[in-house]
Amino acid sequence: MAVKIRLNRMGAKKNPFYRIVVADSRAPRDGRFIEVLGNYDPSQNPAVVNVDEEKVLDWMGKGAQPTDTVKNLFSKKGLMAKFAEAKNAKN
Repeated sequence: MAVKIRLNRMGAKKNPFYRIVVADSRAPRDGRFIEVLGNYDPSQNPAVVNVDEEKVLDWMGKGAQPTDTVKNLFSKKGLMAKFAEAKNAKN
């Protein structure tokens, strides 16, 4: 099963916010997911990203692949660097 970390759109028409979720890559965008890792609100200035870092690093350690957008959000939060450090520390 290919697992992705991706955005799940929520909110009203023309006023979206997103949940950052772990889901099977075959599931629909707003369909079934495995776990909620955080949220992203682009409508606020600056955009707000709340993430449970431990869960994210755990899922990425298990092989979950973030989508391009989520990878950019994680890079801004410094999670991609933490994951790279943890991965290098194990080797």
